[in-house]
Amino acid sequence: MDATDAPLLQVKNLKVHFPSGSKGLFSEQQLVKAVDGVSFMVHAGETLAIVGESGCGKSTTGNAILGLAPVTEGQVTFRGQDIARLSPDERSRMWRNLQVVFQDPVAALNPKLTIGNSIAEPLAINGVPRAKQLERIVELLDLVGLNPSQKDRFPNELSGGQRQRVVIARALALEPDVIICDEPVSALDVSIQSQILNLLMKLQRELGLAYLFISHDLSVVRHIADRVIVMYLGHIIEQGPAEVLFSNPRHPYTEALLSAIPLPDPVAERSKKRVLLEGDLPSPLNPPKGCPFVTRCPIREERCAEAKPQLVQDENNREVACFLR
Repeated sequence: MDATDAPLLQVKNLKVHFPSGSKGLFSEQQLVKAVDGVSFMVHAGETLAIVGESGCGKSTTGNAILGLAPVTEGQVTFRGQDIARLSPDERSRMWRNLQVVFQDPVAALNPKLTIGNSIAEPLAINGVPRAKQLERIVELLDLVGLNPSQKDRFPNELSGGQRQRVVIARALALEPDVIICDEPVSALDVSIQSQILNLLMKLQRELGLAYLFISHDLSVVRHIADRVIVMYLGHIIEQGPAEVLFSNPRHPYTEALLSAIPLPDPVAERSKKRVLLEGDLPSPLNPPKGCPFVTRCPIREERCAEAKPQLVQDENNREVACFLR
């Protein structure tokens, strides 16, 4: 990837704020700031991963891009076009090039449809003749490592890994440029996770796909990502090339996440330094005034509670939001 290439997908200052469920008799309704000013780009052929604890805003970011969560502020562009400004017909054509693989293949597939008919759905919606649909189904099943004869089976006749391969095949049906993968292996056994990750990387090499890969598991992200974004409480707190971030994390939250990854060597595992965080993730209804990480940070100072640090780029093309790093 050439860093000067125009991005396929660009997110600028994205904010997704939800009203809380209820308000008190004498108080205003509060806002849940699920995503609060996130910006990034996805280029052709690369994998950009978004990582963080549950509640950090990573899946909401993906849903906002897909139009499944309302955008409060900011802009999402695909191939330079503002998605919010597209007509319904233009947006429909755009979705051909931007697809999604969700976490749970059971929920993603209609149990009443054969896997062949599930894969054919986007083709039929886009006017592909039935004969061409059948050809494409066979091609896609072979591409994702399934026997084309399985097209007449129902989802409950397949294993979890096979179902996720079907979901991937359906996402590939319209030959997209970008696939948003939202926790695509977290519902699978560990032995199957590596097979699906290897499949995604194989497809990327063969088809030139770009992935926005959302995960809480850094050991999975290490296997697949070119660049990594670390989110905390709706904010990006560190981002950069995967090899830089994994070998030399700078933000204390990133250090804590990486220290929790188990090592295969028992001696190294016992001797490694663990970074333990205090307390729980603060409520997005009442985030800290200054740095979003201040309530759990082991190196915090007084100024961290008063002002929010901005992302600053270093010599390794990595950005960190921390006054002390």
